[in-house]
Amino acid sequence: MSIRLRDFTPTIDRRTGGATGAVRQQMPEYVTLTPPCSNACPAGEDIRAWLAEAQAGNFRRAWEILTEQNPMPAVHGRVCYHPCESACNRGEVDTSVSIHAVERFLGDLATSQGWTIAPVRPPSGRKVLVVGAGPSGLSAAYHLARLGHSVEIREAGPVAGGMMHFGIPAYRMPREELAKEVARIEAMGVQITLNHKVSDLSAEMDSGGFDACFLAIGAGVARHVDIPARDSARVLDAVQMLHETSSGNPPLLGRRVVVYGGGNTAMDAARTAKRLGASETVIVYRRDREHMPAHAFEADEAIEEGVKIKWLTTITDIAGTDLTVERMELGEDGRPRPTGEYETLSADAVVLALGQQTDSSFLRGVPGLNFTGDGALEVDADMMTGATGVFAGGDMVPGEQSVTIAVGQGKRAARQIDAWLAGGVHRPETPPPLIGFEKLHLPVYSDAERSEQAAMEAARRLESFDEIMAGLTEREARYEAQRCYSCGECYECDNCMAACPEDAIVKLGQGLGYEVDPAKCTGCATCFYQCPCHAIEMIQENGQ
Repeated sequence: MSIRLRDFTPTIDRRTGGATGAVRQQMPEYVTLTPPCSNACPAGEDIRAWLAEAQAGNFRRAWEILTEQNPMPAVHGRVCYHPCESACNRGEVDTSVSIHAVERFLGDLATSQGWTIAPVRPPSGRKVLVVGAGPSGLSAAYHLARLGHSVEIREAGPVAGGMMHFGIPAYRMPREELAKEVARIEAMGVQITLNHKVSDLSAEMDSGGFDACFLAIGAGVARHVDIPARDSARVLDAVQMLHETSSGNPPLLGRRVVVYGGGNTAMDAARTAKRLGASETVIVYRRDREHMPAHAFEADEAIEEGVKIKWLTTITDIAGTDLTVERMELGEDGRPRPTGEYETLSADAVVLALGQQTDSSFLRGVPGLNFTGDGALEVDADMMTGATGVFAGGDMVPGEQSVTIAVGQGKRAARQIDAWLAGGVHRPETPPPLIGFEKLHLPVYSDAERSEQAAMEAARRLESFDEIMAGLTEREARYEAQRCYSCGECYECDNCMAACPEDAIVKLGQGLGYEVDPAKCTGCATCFYQCPCHAIEMIQENGQ
């Protein structure tokens, strides 16, 4: 394990900072700042708070705090790309906290214990239609139900979950775990009607007596590219392939499979092809690894399973089972450009993984709706479309696409719908300043290696679609939560009280924090420098 920092001793310059003297110039004040993990979380989870409860062994309370923002922790602990961990301050010291693994532990524990969630408000008498039972639709329905509204979801497919069910392979997202978290949402009173494709939104709203609507149909249509093909090998898109496989009707791909694309869907398609019996699977991508849209661990796992990746390569022609590919090079602007060098690959099937877009054609007749060139539905800052009372989110609106982003947008939309039904607009509070690593004082911390989830051996993975990553044990989850620095919030370590030379800091009791006695405090800032998580600011006095 590499250690990035070896000396945490802060440099204190008494020539510029406040110090003990005849006239006090500054006073310590306890503050709560925004941690980088929560700031990076698209679902808006209070990660620091639920990790604090988890490290104390209060798992039920940790889960309750988590599900105030996100209804599906067991799902997210498996499929989220955890930008919270990329932002984690601990990553500057040894390795970031494995937030997703603790989240999965809490989600799995909740389902095994049968924990339920109750509404926070009485019934409002208002009805909301949600179109689409994917991550954004389920999230919106959940939060609206918690706020007391009656919610009905109309889903065109045979199963709730959207791309979580049909787009993410079962080796990453076991279907039974997804179904359990969907069932918990239904248990709150959310009604899900399957195999019901909405074709006339206005008629659907009128017949059901709905007061508002949230559109969340996702982006389930594959983007295509024109490639000359003559009597070609089977060409299909990755969305179709993953959908058919999840439905129990996997396509016949043959022995040699080429996947065209460099995103996470391309990695999923290639790894799925290996599990369907392909002996040779090659990903062709026109840029280099540094510029691929797929997350690095996705590519690493694909390579572990025997998938080959041809970087800086593009398909120019398909003739029978022969693919002509051209080598690319990166120009000074970082973009790929052709070299005129060609080679031939052989494939029984070509899978196109070039991104997805939404099929919003059924909405074209709704007055006030506006669309981008690729069919995405435009919304304003309050998640409302140009049609009054019609909101939208998830993959069908412009922006980045992921399960966690979709869930976060569903929550935001629910709060906006709730406010709109009451005749207002939801305005979230401005968060406190962000606490960066440079503001921490960490001499009291030692190295603590990350709890790693056990992974199935690569050779065994290809034998089935069984989940390849194991969860943490209770002991491991609690230990991992204890690695959190609690950035920006006091956790009552008593360092400030112990360090104060004037005995000016008074502990108010367990869980109540501290207060400063102004009659004793000299403003020396010793408490500030001894606070490891920067929960103290020095405030200037007398206008200085």
